[in-house]
Amino acid sequence: MAKTQTPHIAILPSPGMGHLIPLVEFAKRLVQQHSDFTVTFVIPTDGPPSNAQKSTVDSLPSSMDSVFLPPVDLTDIPEDAKIETVISLTVARSLPFLRDTLKSLVTKKNVVGLVVDLFGTDAFDVAREFNASPYIFFPSTAMALSLFLYLPKLDQMVSCEYRELPEPVRIPGCIPIHGGELLDPTQDRKNDAYKWLLHHTKRYRLADGIMANSFMELEGGAIKALQEKEPGKPPVYPVGPLVNVGSSSSNKAENSDCLKWLDDQPHGSVLFVSFGSGGTLSYNQINELAMGFRPSGCKNSSSNVFER
Repeated sequence: MAKTQTPHIAILPSPGMGHLIPLVEFAKRLVQQHSDFTVTFVIPTDGPPSNAQKSTVDSLPSSMDSVFLPPVDLTDIPEDAKIETVISLTVARSLPFLRDTLKSLVTKKNVVGLVVDLFGTDAFDVAREFNASPYIFFPSTAMALSLFLYLPKLDQMVSCEYRELPEPVRIPGCIPIHGGELLDPTQDRKNDAYKWLLHHTKRYRLADGIMANSFMELEGGAIKALQEKEPGKPPVYPVGPLVNVGSSSSNKAENSDCLKWLDDQPHGSVLFVSFGSGGTLSYNQINELAMGFRPSGCKNSSSNVFER
């Protein structure tokens, strides 16, 4: 079969639905704005794909394809290993399978780039083996990206734990932040999670570009700082907001109920609290949080807020 000249992008999400969904939305935007592009998702795994993953890739448009890589063995990883370590090792141990997939893909497609997310930088070397430009899609805020790009320098300047710093950390383009309020994996510099995070952030500068899920109207200061030119720093493109608007019918019905409930509340009276896809709180913690909201005038905190 003759090799097509249509530009083709390989996308490598980190393991987990929380990484797959943002990259799917990015890919949809990409092919919507560049109709001659096609996409293949190359998905690392440490076990059989979940029903949610299979449902997501089964609903991809015709210009996109997907490949689940063979599962890697993680049985040697300590049970208390943090998620950053687990994700990074899953990607690193999937590189031979990624290489085989790209080797096959380039015989049929004009693979011009590989897009990874925040924990996929070890795939850059494989991408360059096939003359594919490596890019990062950063699904979080521009402020978080600014911290990631600044972290290698901060690591060199500071010898203690960041939470022990007497002065706030001054991230370029952002408000000063106390070291104890930085991201969880930065709170223990001896832990492998921090070492993996530092490893990836050092490799961010090897990307040909970084696309951030943010926009000037939301984070103008951080984005301007990110776009300031300096040697060895890749260009940063704000491509947000990217949101999941193609939900399933069941999700649409659930969202409709939520929106109706919101519409029935007084203007400016709703406080939205999100713990992230991996956030877990105990019963006592949730109860304490609800008790904390009550003095603020939040009505029926423990029921209306936390049942949803």
